[in-house]
Amino acid sequence: MEEKREKRKENRKNTILAAARSLFFDRGFKAVTIDNIAEKAEVSKGSVYLCFESKEEIYAQILISDNIALYERIKHFSTKEETASQLLLEFARIYVDYFLNDNELFRILMTFMMQTSQMNLVEKKKDELIRSTNQNIIIISEIIQKGIDSGEFSPIGNIRQMQNAIWGMLNGIISLYIFTGNPTKRTERIHSTVRNSLNIFIAGLKA
Repeated sequence: MEEKREKRKENRKNTILAAARSLFFDRGFKAVTIDNIAEKAEVSKGSVYLCFESKEEIYAQILISDNIALYERIKHFSTKEETASQLLLEFARIYVDYFLNDNELFRILMTFMMQTSQMNLVEKKKDELIRSTNQNIIIISEIIQKGIDSGEFSPIGNIRQMQNAIWGMLNGIISLYIFTGNPTKRTERIHSTVRNSLNIFIAGLKA
């Protein structure tokens, strides 16, 4: 009986998250209310509050859940047999495809990155969100370190700085094209621009 109750609660929680994701994408974080989310999810407002304390928590949980899903795909990335250059290019492809397959998620991520101070998240939830984001980004550092250890890349003073530069480049290119231009050409434009830009980073790492 208890197991069925927990299953129903989990299903309700997922329904609420799916409804909220769609609303945040369509209207933006500020414009969406708990009432809107309840109506979209076809549950009562009280049901929403049984699962989440606030709109901010719902927003954060969408990002955290998807960050964890991405990490499960890439957590052993740096141990693969390919060269570090190949792994960086493959990581970039997976990262881009992840957001191309879910444009809503990318818009939500960028909103959080640019408006963190306005989100009013409790510190615990904010820390969880930052940690889940960082564990994906740090894969870049692990790949760079692998390249240095193998002699493929020259030693650099600040690997974390290079990691953040590459991550910023990926997000910048996705931001530039993901919501504009011809949809049929958008995917290849983003991937080709990312490949060309990342090859410049790789050339610098090998110099």
